[in-house]
Amino acid sequence: MKRLALITIAILCVTATYAQKSKKTSTAAVVAPKTVTEITSYALGVNMLSGLKQNAEQYGIKLDWKWVIKGLKEASEDKSQFNETKLRDAFAMLDSLVKDNNKEKAKVQKDFLTENAKKEGIVVTPSGLQYKVIRMGNGAKPTADDKVKVQYEGKTIDGKVFDSSYQRGEPITFPLSNVIKGWVEGIQLMPVGSKFMFYIPSELAYGEQGAGGGAIEPNSTLIFEVELLEINPKEDEHADEHGKTDQPRIRF
Repeated sequence: MKRLALITIAILCVTATYAQKSKKTSTAAVVAPKTVTEITSYALGVNMLSGLKQNAEQYGIKLDWKWVIKGLKEASEDKSQFNETKLRDAFAMLDSLVKDNNKEKAKVQKDFLTENAKKEGIVVTPSGLQYKVIRMGNGAKPTADDKVKVQYEGKTIDGKVFDSSYQRGEPITFPLSNVIKGWVEGIQLMPVGSKFMFYIPSELAYGEQGAGGGAIEPNSTLIFEVELLEINPKEDEHADEHGKTDQPRIRF
């Protein structure tokens, strides 16, 4: 029934989408919501639409909107063609589709790492982490118990940047023990002053769960450019009055 609720939400969102598209081809005046019920209902539909698009892209779900809307209309009139058994069968098909899509995505990620490992300058550790030295520093190396101050940019294998301290214009400081396994291992290889490229397999990152509200899909290999600036800085200039420091937008 949880899935049924999600599909119902999807249908409502689609209705809003078609209403928006119709504005481009119709000269009729736009009817704006006026009452509290209309306004809150409309706002809910707009908000859900964003989540629907994100989930459909993340899980590779392709829907025929004509049939989605037909299902909504018939169900609202108590004329649904599906009983509970047919609904369960349909959702089982959907589950199978999502699993197949995830397997295909995982294969693409694995193939990328296999080819990347053959490139000049790439080092592969026993865990599967891959890295390349852009600049080797001459400072100390951190341990997993240290705090580190870094500049970084993270992207997926298609080049999409999902987080960047460079873009924000300032480095961040965080406990190394609080981040993904690929970072914990990789940063400890870096003397202060170094810049490395890391190619992190999904099992050393976010695995089948993904992260960032869809920004990082399940089974994603992550690519990071990282500069290690300091170990255990005495006082981070962005710490608040309670001593808390900045954290990445997407928690490593």
